[in-house]
Amino acid sequence: MKKQRESQCTQKTISLLSPLGKIQVSGCENGVHTIQILMDVAPAERSSKAPLSCVVNESPAETSPELQSCVEWLQAYFSEPQTIGSLPLPAFHHPALQGDTFTSRVLRTLLRDVKFGETVSYKRLAEMAGNPRAVRAVGGAMRRNPVPLLIPCHRVISSSGQSGPYMSGKGDHLKQWLLTHERGEG
Repeated sequence: MKKQRESQCTQKTISLLSPLGKIQVSGCENGVHTIQILMDVAPAERSSKAPLSCVVNESPAETSPELQSCVEWLQAYFSEPQTIGSLPLPAFHHPALQGDTFTSRVLRTLLRDVKFGETVSYKRLAEMAGNPRAVRAVGGAMRRNPVPLLIPCHRVISSSGQSGPYMSGKGDHLKQWLLTHERGEG
């Protein structure tokens, strides 16, 4: 039954140009399904003189309110990050975020408890999600996060304080950029 409902979704994709390069946001009228950071360019240099921007590059003629809400949230994240705490998050509509699996619990805990500019270790997040021995499983949950940036897996670091891998190690430079962006440095 669940699979049938998901297959009835009519997904649309919006492409954004951001300081991280191209970002594709896909979703339906029920919520955001995925966010993909395509890593097609090096992250933009931060400068106090020039504000960072995130602009729509390609968009279907009609988009759902949830997809539009996601775009607005991402635009604020890059250009006015201090305002995102007051913006509503769009609804999520991805199987990994439904139900009561350990992955969904970890992702919900991260979203709810680790605020902008903060970091948490894999170990501490496992404890917060109710299973202190599941440190490796927390890493797996971060790899399966379908909506990076909205659910801030970049804020999860190793207990030693090292940033740890991002996007299976291919996006480590993006993780560093995001953490620096959130600290207001650069």
